[in-house]
Amino acid sequence: MRRTRIALFALLVLCAAGSGPAAASANPRRDAFALSSTAFADGGMIPKVHDCASSGDGDPEKKDESPPLAWSGAPEQAKSYAIVMHDLDNGIIHWVVYDIPANVAELPQNVDHAYQPTVPAGSRQAYYRGSANFFGYQGPCTTNHTYEWAVHALNKESLTELDSNSTTQAAETAIDAATVATASLRGNS
Repeated sequence: MRRTRIALFALLVLCAAGSGPAAASANPRRDAFALSSTAFADGGMIPKVHDCASSGDGDPEKKDESPPLAWSGAPEQAKSYAIVMHDLDNGIIHWVVYDIPANVAELPQNVDHAYQPTVPAGSRQAYYRGSANFFGYQGPCTTNHTYEWAVHALNKESLTELDSNSTTQAAETAIDAATVATASLRGNS
């Protein structure tokens, strides 16, 4: 019985030490970092305007427009941001935009399909190679899949190792190496 009390006391001491000021400062504002969209709620249905136009079904409502995204609560050490969109059901990377300046906290709907889009100024996008071949956003092309957008707070102002020939996979690797925090949003097709 005495050993049980000692073990419980030791566990309480460890838990109390882990929740004190030292633990809070080790990972500042992690829980505050959040990503959202006015187009759909987290876990909700993605509107057709954000679906890929190259799906082959000829639906005029599918326009391949990236959704509006906004983030808040990023760590102070963020020097830039990047966004990576995955189809979680097949692992395909649908969008990579990076070198988003640290003073930017949102993307408008329909970011240009260009290596260097006009908004946000200074950002760059990876070239999508799949059912369509272009720079920028490639919307969901399949139904009953879950997609995830992740905003990455980076410890670099620019991913200078990337250029217009970099693959989405190379961009994701560079982003992961520079990430100090992430926030994500999921939607269903």
